[in-house]
Amino acid sequence: MRHLDRLSDDALLAAVALEERDAAVVFVRRFQRRVYGLAITMTGDAALADDLAQVAFERAWRHAGTYDARRGSVATWLLTITRNLAIDSMRIRRAIPFDPDLLSQLLPESVSIDPQQAAVDADQLGRLGVELGKLPIDQRRAVLLATLAGRTASEIAEIEGVPLGTAKTRIRTGLRRLRAAVVKVTP
Repeated sequence: MRHLDRLSDDALLAAVALEERDAAVVFVRRFQRRVYGLAITMTGDAALADDLAQVAFERAWRHAGTYDARRGSVATWLLTITRNLAIDSMRIRRAIPFDPDLLSQLLPESVSIDPQQAAVDADQLGRLGVELGKLPIDQRRAVLLATLAGRTASEIAEIEGVPLGTAKTRIRTGLRRLRAAVVKVTP
């Protein structure tokens, strides 16, 4: 197995394609930190990152024979597989329903080091929370889904069961009302 450690990435992947068991072990050891690191960075979930890394290596083993060095390095090829799996898993996870009203409780605290700026930020955030509470529920949900949950207008329309134009209007109107309320009271 020591002779496999000295192989280039391309040669090692070729050995994996030939179904050499020891080559697969060396291949995983060589790339496991990068693959897992990318998966955890993209998903923020250790268990999911473990699963994604395993699936990425399985795909690499299945498709090792199709690797083309002219299109990129082995590391780039493997990390692209991992990236695509992470994106797909995040798309699937985004479909999990949640209560947007709970998001208003998750507004971030100020991270400012300057105490005076922290006080101003906290005051503005408090006003924003109050104004958010004054919005009609449909606008509040649309604004929270768009800003905090990162949903698109199309996704919001689907979640809320309304036409796309209605979702866009709710987002735009809600954001305008919030902006007007915060600008009105900001010195």
